[in-house]
Formats: sequence, C-alpha cells, structure tokens
Amino acid sequence: MLNSNSNSSAVENSNVAKSRPLTSQRIPIKQIDSQTSGKIHIRQQKGYFQRIRTGMNSLLVALFFLLPFISYQGRQAILFNISEQQFIFFGTTLWPQDFTILAWIFIAAAFLLFFATVFWGRVWCGYLCPQTAWTFMFVWIEERIEGSSNKRLALDKAPMSLKKASKRISKHLAWGAIALLTGCGFIAYFIPARELYLDILTFEASFWIATWVWFFAICTYLNAGWMREQMCLHCCPYARFQSVMFDANTKTVTYDASRGESRGPRKRKQETDLGDCVDCNLCVDVCPTGIDIRNGLQYECINCGACVDACNQTMEKFGYKTNLISYASENELVDKAVPFYESYKFLGYGIAALIMLAVIGFDISSRSAIELNVIRDRQTLYRETLTDAIENSFTLKIRNKTQQARHYQIYVSGNNSYQLAGKSRVLIEAGEQLDYPVTVSADLNALDKSRNEITFVVAEQHSHSQVAQNSSFFSPI
Repeated sequence: MLNSNSNSSAVENSNVAKSRPLTSQRIPIKQIDSQTSGKIHIRQQKGYFQRIRTGMNSLLVALFFLLPFISYQGRQAILFNISEQQFIFFGTTLWPQDFTILAWIFIAAAFLLFFATVFWGRVWCGYLCPQTAWTFMFVWIEERIEGSSNKRLALDKAPMSLKKASKRISKHLAWGAIALLTGCGFIAYFIPARELYLDILTFEASFWIATWVWFFAICTYLNAGWMREQMCLHCCPYARFQSVMFDANTKTVTYDASRGESRGPRKRKQETDLGDCVDCNLCVDVCPTGIDIRNGLQYECINCGACVDACNQTMEKFGYKTNLISYASENELVDKAVPFYESYKFLGYGIAALIMLAVIGFDISSRSAIELNVIRDRQTLYRETLTDAIENSFTLKIRNKTQQARHYQIYVSGNNSYQLAGKSRVLIEAGEQLDYPVTVSADLNALDKSRNEITFVVAEQHSHSQVAQNSSFFSPI
C-alpha cells in the first residue's frame, strides 16, 4: 500500500545525493484513493515482459481448450467422471478414497504459490492467472473492433448511433462466442469433450449439461468482459493476504522515487533539474487495474510488468537509463540486497513445498491398483456339512482401479485346512467393482477355537500387485 512517509524520505535522500534544493524537490503529501472510478480502457503495450505474459497466457488458454481432446489408452486423458465417481488422469484412475492425493496436490500448489510470492510477489496474477488471461483476451477483441484506448473512450462518450451500435453488438457477440466456448471447455473436463461439443452445437445436450455450460459461459462473459479488474480488487482473496508473504527481498514492480523525482514534463535532450520521470502517465494508461505505481506498493498491482515496458520505452526515447520502474526489492533500492537463500520465508515455504511433494510421491507410490473389501454373511455365522466340515460365506467387493480389464486370483490363508469353494479366478472390467460371493470351508478338527482368523488375498495375474484383508472364520468349537 502507499506509504507517503517512505516516498518523501526517499525523495529527500535523492535530493541530497543530487545536490538539489530540498524545498523545490519535495513531493507534496496527499491522500491517495486506491479505488478506481469509471471504466478502465487499457492501453495496448508491447515490450519484453508483455511478450512473456502474452506467451504464457496463450499457452495457458491453448492447454485449457486442448487437454480434454487428448486421448490416452483409448479414453479421454483427463476426465472428472462425476457419474462414475472417478478422476482419470493419463492412465491413472483416482477414486473418492484416493482423493487424499488431490488434497496433498492442492496443499503443495498453495505452498509453491507462497514460495513464488516471497521471491516474485504477485507474479502468478500477472502471468498465469486465468482471470488475467481471459481479461486480456477480451480487451484484445475490444481493441480490434472499437480501436485504441483513446478511441474506445471517445466511443463511450459519443451519443448512440448506427456505427456505435454496430461496434458494440459485434464486440458483445464476439465476447459471447468466446464465453460459450470457454463454458464448453470447462465442462469438457467433466463430460467427454467430443460428445459435449457435438451435443452443444447440434442442440442435443441434456438440460443439466446445457445449463452448466451456459452458467460458466455467463460467468466468463461477466468476469472478463465487465468486472475485469474488479475481480482482482474485490473478489480475489489472494490480493488481500499476499502482502503477508512479502519481505524486504521480495521483487515487485517498483518505482525508483530517488531517481525519478521530482517528476515533470520536458523536451528531449533538454537540460533540467527534474528527476528522470517525465510524467507521461503511460504507466497508468497501460495498467490493467488503473493504479499509479509511482504512489508506492499497492495491493491492486498484479505484477504484470506493463508499466515496466511502457516506462522503459519512454526512458529510451529520452536517452535515460532504463528500469526507472522495474522488478526490484526494497533492499535492492537501497543497495542492501540479500541473497534469497538467507530469507527465512523463502526457505520455509520452499522446504514446506518439498515436504508436500514428497508426501504426494509416497502416497502415489503406495497406492494399490486393487481395492478389496470383505463382508461376512450376516444371516448365518457358519454351516455344518455332513462331512464334518464348517462353511462360512463372504462377499468380496473387488474393484479394478485401472483403465484396463484385469484377471485376478483369489487366495485364502490363515489355516491349512481352509478351502475356497468355486472359481478362484475372476475377470473384472476397467474401473468396475465386482461383488463376488465365496464360500470357505474348513475341517472342524483342524479348528482350535470358535473364532479363527482368515485372510483373503486378491492378486493380479502376471503382476506383483495384490491386496489383502483379514476377516473372521467362525465354528461351533
């Protein structure tokens, strides 16, 4: 947030360094309203950081739409199949009981985000956040149809006419098409993509599928087309707590007040006692959230680097040193840069992220591709046969958690006289659960107590994968 005292102090130090009169160089203290008013018309900006942002946003959008169309082993590679309660990810199927893995993944992702924030500030917001990607996409469409930021502002003030109406209708139709495509792209992670797009385009989708597609389409249209920076300023919780993770070594988009003040316009190559900031206001015009970075660190800044590129272009035109606005830490501004590995927050979040990744690896490696649940017959504890044998009935619930049909062999252990009646070899289709009733018999003379331990083992043929579960075998003794 804005710190007027720190800015004034920095300016005073710079004035002493440059031997300028202090009274003429002091920045007047004023209250800054962090709330932007009116619609922000972002000015298009090109440059080094904008090429990075555009490339990463384009990659994000492309992956979002294309991933559901990737097939693996004859099935959609990534699919949250809610109806069958399974999450398919490139040959691995996670069931509700495996969702602890997803929980660990989300926790690890949070620590990685905190880890990046300590070092680079809100770099996620500026370069990878879907809200930023879709907002810039909608702004790009708006600029192609209505023109530059100045033309869009003039169009807003102009009275309604046929030309204005045609531009507005064209823009909103384009926004609507992108929003509908985005709604389909999101639901394609829950419904097979090829079926979904065909059903939507032919108007054959079911009521609930169509409802969810249109719901997310409307959300996209409102968020990226209308709310835009308001999502970052008021709805996103990350904007509120990210400052807690900052320290003096966090690199954020920063204005070097000691070098830039006192600011003021001037002609090129003009001798002046002013600072390097020519007060062109481009850093404000290109900002997606409409802030003035020269007022100091503010929670609205998403670290997209647009103001850095704009300022560097201006500095080059005037023959000044670049990076008046740059990614810099508080310590770097006062030449007290500390190596990142000496930051306790940086090390703490990094270690926590590594621990979470190790937990995920252990959880995945210990995960079995077979699930077994043994249920005893609740009607009868045991049955006696004419041959002095004791029989117990069980139901084996065996789930094949892979995406291919598998043959399984059933074994029993615990007493040498246990014998499994019926077939001990079963075939279970991909992702299916088989309720398999079995009867186990034992010689009465071989049993030494009324309740004996029995272990059921289900092993996949031609594989080392197996699972076991204990139960009880009852007899009249």
